Amino acid sequence: MGPEHLDIAEMTKGLITVKSKQELACMREAGRIVALTFAELGKVIKPGVTTGELNRLAEEFILARGGRPAFKGLYGFPASICTSVNEEVVHGIPGLRKLNNGDIISIDIGVEINGYYGDGAVTFPVGTITEEARRLLKVTEEALYAGIAKARPGCRLSDISNAIQVYVESRGYSVVRDYVGHGIGRNMHEEPQVPNFGRPGRGPRLRAGMTLAIEPMINMGTHEVRVCADNWTVVTRDAGLSAHFEHTVAITDAEPEILTRL
Repeated sequence: MGPEHLDIAEMTKGLITVKSKQELACMREAGRIVALTFAELGKVIKPGVTTGELNRLAEEFILARGGRPAFKGLYGFPASICTSVNEEVVHGIPGLRKLNNGDIISIDIGVEINGYYGDGAVTFPVGTITEEARRLLKVTEEALYAGIAKARPGCRLSDISNAIQVYVESRGYSVVRDYVGHGIGRNMHEEPQVPNFGRPGRGPRLRAGMTLAIEPMINMGTHEVRVCADNWTVVTRDAGLSAHFEHTVAITDAEPEILTRL
């Protein structure tokens, strides 16, 4: 979930926090529960399952592991996970909708445990999907890793953004501009915002101990989006498919550490 609904007072007053080893250990646990929840949902996503059933399963699974579904009540969001189907980009509200063969569903999960947060997203195929949809998922996930590869000490923040944009646009897709990644730690949304587009070599220099939620949202057609009448669900303006992948990442002195991967 991106920071666009954020009350600015809840941000960290422009400071990018550097986490201690103890804080990173807490974030690893939150990230591990996020990853385990995705693995559990992946077992049951199939035609006929409702988005509400996925929400219930995720909430029960997170609570059973001592975590708290971080999205529930966040800025008024009414569910524990976001479920965005096909042309829905982000922030879809789970409910009675049944998944159909050929759908794609983007699931965004946040977990808080012991005062620290993890945030991740995966777009799953439902049954048998088209080759075009499969390629969109593949490129979006690969773009996430292209961005993560730039999450290193000495790089600038926009090096992440630029790597994602170049990867995506060179393959014929568009990058959503209205929603971005973010810092994360003691709060779900901290500084800095992490766009998925932009020129390289700009913004703050990255340091070991910074933690970022990097989350490309990639459309098959136009990058333009609109918000639906529920004031949450974001869809593509041209009704084209959209995919979303996200990891919480810690910058270290060596390789970036992905906290939301098993």
